[in-house]
Amino acid sequence: MEKFDRLTAVAAPLLRDNIDTDAIIPSREMKSVSKTGLAAGLFAGWRYTTIGGRDPDPQFVLNKPAYAGARIILGGSNFGCGSSREHAVWALHEYGVRAVIAPTFSPIFFGNCIRNGIVPVRLPAETIAAIAAWVEQDPARHQVTVDLEAQTVAAGGALQRFELDDEPRAMLLEGLDAIDLTLKQRPAIEAFRNRDQAARPWIYL
Repeated sequence: MEKFDRLTAVAAPLLRDNIDTDAIIPSREMKSVSKTGLAAGLFAGWRYTTIGGRDPDPQFVLNKPAYAGARIILGGSNFGCGSSREHAVWALHEYGVRAVIAPTFSPIFFGNCIRNGIVPVRLPAETIAAIAAWVEQDPARHQVTVDLEAQTVAAGGALQRFELDDEPRAMLLEGLDAIDLTLKQRPAIEAFRNRDQAARPWIYL
């Protein structure tokens, strides 16, 4: 998994509550079980003028030249609700998004972000609205910085702290999946196994 430490990038305001996984990647766009080939279908229902088409809707934020190359999404409450499809996070990651800032997330989507190298940042709705208003003044110059090491978001001269538990933070900082994270405890695991084998040898026959 790709490591994440600090990112300064264009942030795209998408301040809608309850953006579900079908909006992020419609089921018709999920044509394989691979993590690749999904970026074109990201927000397809909003990004294109016709269902199944590829003519960009100029009003959609990611199609606006000022937000070209956006790697941060500013979202609304309950981001990533709906079905548990991991394709939603795969599509975001393949498009280039590395952080989503929202007041709250669906728990499954939150976990999928952690396991795919996207930082889910929780900040109050009014704080996100203020960041979005600052970004909209000049998106290319008013870029947002997400610092996972410091657990801060910098924008408009203000520094906002966010919370992330130690385990998911370590996974993102070190680029580890759940198995890799467990294997960091290999010495302790092997020591336990050796003690247990000595105490209960019949288990290991």
